[in-house]
Amino acid sequence: MEYIRVTGGRTLCGTVRPAAAKNSVLPLLAATLLCGEPCTLRDVPRLKDVETSLALLAAVGADAVRGGPGGRHIVTRPGRALCGTVPAELAGAMRGSVFYLAPLLIRTGCAVLPLPGGCRLGPRPIDIHLAGLAAMGARIEMSGSAVTLRRRGSLQGTEFTLRLPSVGATLTLMMAACCAAGTTTLHGAAREPEIVDTAAFLNAAGAEISGAGTACIRIRGTGGALLGGCEHSVLPDRIAAATYAAAAAVAGGSVTVEGCPPDYLAAFLDFLDQTGCTVLRGKNGFSVTRCPSRPLRGGCDLVAAAYPGLATDAAPLAAAVLLGAEGPSRIYDGLFQNRFACAEGFAALGADVCTEGRTLAIAGREAENTPLHGGTVRAPDLRGGAALVLAALGARGTVLVADAGHIRRGYADLPGDLASIGADCRTLCPGENPGC
Repeated sequence: MEYIRVTGGRTLCGTVRPAAAKNSVLPLLAATLLCGEPCTLRDVPRLKDVETSLALLAAVGADAVRGGPGGRHIVTRPGRALCGTVPAELAGAMRGSVFYLAPLLIRTGCAVLPLPGGCRLGPRPIDIHLAGLAAMGARIEMSGSAVTLRRRGSLQGTEFTLRLPSVGATLTLMMAACCAAGTTTLHGAAREPEIVDTAAFLNAAGAEISGAGTACIRIRGTGGALLGGCEHSVLPDRIAAATYAAAAAVAGGSVTVEGCPPDYLAAFLDFLDQTGCTVLRGKNGFSVTRCPSRPLRGGCDLVAAAYPGLATDAAPLAAAVLLGAEGPSRIYDGLFQNRFACAEGFAALGADVCTEGRTLAIAGREAENTPLHGGTVRAPDLRGGAALVLAALGARGTVLVADAGHIRRGYADLPGDLASIGADCRTLCPGENPGC
């Protein structure tokens, strides 16, 4: 089991730059299967989910290797004879395996996907993905824990309205439409920056997509022909950027985040403003400053929402900030049933929190209350684990975060990033006694 050790009480100061966004890299790797020529994705971090994606590409017959300086680039060559079945062990390892449905259906005519895994956040149906693909002519068969998609001839362009702005479904249907016959219009599409990034990649490879970043996306298909190849620099990870911003709010000090436009996480930065942090925004970065002796303001009533609202992935990070704020707060996430599984860990560190359905209630601190204390907690999932690390920055004493492998699914080295700006935080070496 992996552990991260954090000793709180350190004021942070420095500059950090987020890596390429996991939530963009994963669909981009799947999208390379739509390309008949090599593709290069630049500056891709070494995340567990990325390595799972590389293994998945290899399993279906594509060649995907790291190259460039320090192995920071990924070069893919999709190959000619692909297998349409995703191995169950890889599908079960990450939610991002759903992005292979459309590319494999287009490339092989028959895609078989065991229902995808990932963090245990509760039911995450793929009904919108399947309904949109069916509207394009795919035949869908459900058998046990797997879904099979078949097609006869090319998929057909269609006009489709998403019942809610699902990022995953928007990406799936946008990819499918690139190689369909005719034009597809998606209404009610997700607007996240990762949608815009994937559209930019596909357009660079020869697709014709307009409207990405709005609720209406139009795609003119190739009629079954594959796209070409391209080189693409992936956008920065706005959730990692929010994590560094939250660290400054919890621990105090001043942290500058470079290379990430503040518009990507405007709702989260607005939240930090509300708590009393000083947020300065530039064109391609921002800084967050808090005097350690000045308590944060609570009294927040937050709702995780589709972009440009507060990202669901950032909701546990906001919770970690509010643990030490004066006054009660509430955060509601209607997307994931178990988004606040980290509440148990917060409570183990002395926080007064409780979950009420999909809402996390945080009592906050009164002026006379003591801060959080040390202890051992378990990371329940990727973002919940990161939130526990953040909470530990504001604790009095040492916190061990067990099962920290979850965190590496989305951060190549979160402890190293935080240590670079002054935190006492590190990953324990294999075999190292976590009690020492």
